[in-house]
This record gives sequence, C-alpha cells and structure tokens, in this order.
Amino acid sequence: MGDRLKAAIAAIDVANSADPRIDEGQPEALLYGQRMSAQCDRLFPEASEVLCLTARAQHIERWVLNRKDYPEGRIGYLTWRKDLADHHATRLGEIMQAAGYDSDAIAQAGRMLRKQGIKRDDQVQALEDVICFTFLTWYFAPFAAKHTPEKVADIVRKTARKMSAEARARVLAEFDLPEDLAVAFAD
Repeated sequence: MGDRLKAAIAAIDVANSADPRIDEGQPEALLYGQRMSAQCDRLFPEASEVLCLTARAQHIERWVLNRKDYPEGRIGYLTWRKDLADHHATRLGEIMQAAGYDSDAIAQAGRMLRKQGIKRDDQVQALEDVICFTFLTWYFAPFAAKHTPEKVADIVRKTARKMSAEARARVLAEFDLPEDLAVAFAD
C-alpha cells in the first residue's frame, strides 16, 4: 500500500472516529468503513486505489446529515440519500487532494460514491457489489429480525438488482439463503 493511500485511509478513519453512534464498541462509521475495506479486499484483491478509498469512505461522516432532518416519505428519503452521497464525495475529495491524488481520481471517486454509472461503469459496479456484500454479511440479519418477511423479501430483491451477475452468483455460493430469498440472486 502506497503512502498516499495509507494517508488517505488514515484521514478517513480519523473523520469516522468522530461518529457519536457506537456499534460493537466502535464508532459506527469507522466500523462500517473497516468492513467495507475487508469486503473490497476479499472481492477485488487487485482493486484500484480509488475503489479502495471509495469503499472505505462510503459512509464517511454519515451522521452529520440526519434522516430526521428531512421530510417524511420517498422524496425526503431520496433527497437525504443524494445529499449524503454529495457529502461523502466532497469529504473524500478533500482527503484525496490533501494526500496528493489528481483531479481525475477525485472526480472518479465522486462518480463512484454518487453511483453514477452503476451497471455501466465497472468501478461503480464494483463499489456497489462491495456495498451489497457488506450489507449481506453484517447488516442483513439484524435488518431481517426487525422487519416483516415481505419487507425483507423486497430489500433482498432490490439488493440483488443492484449487483453484477458475478456478485449474485457469489452470493448464491457463499450464503445459505432460504429458497424464497435465494431466487432473487438466481436471475
């Protein structure tokens, strides 16, 4: 790992260490970033530095924009998500610039965090696959325990639709999903 990548990851971790929300004894965003990096390393061992950075920063400072500060409903939710993606892209861009990355790499990271080009850009899709594997590995079971079977099935279908064909095949090989949920990944 090169010096600028190390510096950028350290800066992301410093930012995420300020998360007041705690999960498993750590700031939530810090733990999430570590989990994203672990999945990125596992799924894409030859990942570009930009993919490694966007995986680590996918939720950078997520707590600064609260969902409750946006209107209820789908429009409020989508606005909040867009604002979060913009914030993540801006913060990572600042960190990348300070670490010595050029404007092309920073722009690429911004596109990836905003999911611009999903299903068309291999790097954006790779990040989405990392996000989905992170969700399935660490966050799906707690989510499923809190929601109805219909809501769980809906989220599984939405997750599968966002993934590449290769990632869906890996899900089927790596996870022991009930048949009614596994069908979403078989398409």
